[in-house]
Amino acid sequence: MLRIGLLSDTHGWWDEKYTTYFNACDEIWHAGDIGSEEVAYKLAQLKPLRAVYGNIDGQSVRGRYPKIACFEVEAVKVMMTHIGGYPGRYAPEIRKELFDYAPQLFISGHSHILKVVYDKSRHWLHINPGAAGKSGFHQVRTLLRFVIDGKEIKDLEVIELGNR
Repeated sequence: MLRIGLLSDTHGWWDEKYTTYFNACDEIWHAGDIGSEEVAYKLAQLKPLRAVYGNIDGQSVRGRYPKIACFEVEAVKVMMTHIGGYPGRYAPEIRKELFDYAPQLFISGHSHILKVVYDKSRHWLHINPGAAGKSGFHQVRTLLRFVIDGKEIKDLEVIELGNR
């Protein structure tokens, strides 16, 4: 069993609430637009960090994290990228790799809109944690926590961090 803390679109913003909410997690996953090496460093000091770079990330972040991360946790195949789209409208630049890898869990950010949708045609769960930072049009900053236990993805919690 692994407890995951998931966030995206921090855009260089650090919030001490990340520490509070991720303290009980085993890993932290960041779905891009980290915004600074400092935010990535602080998250990695809390727990092991898996991250991808986003469209606003500079060369230092891009040099450290991939555009697309494919990995397995417990018995769940995971694919994470920043610009991924949504079921029925996946981003053209990752569609082939996404369909070839066929994860059980697909994670993306970018839209700043929290959304959890099961793609019935592809048989995977798509999660976008919304935006945890203050840059953008979103009204409420969000992050997620969930558990991967064997083949199960469960105990999903939406956490509101406050207004942008």
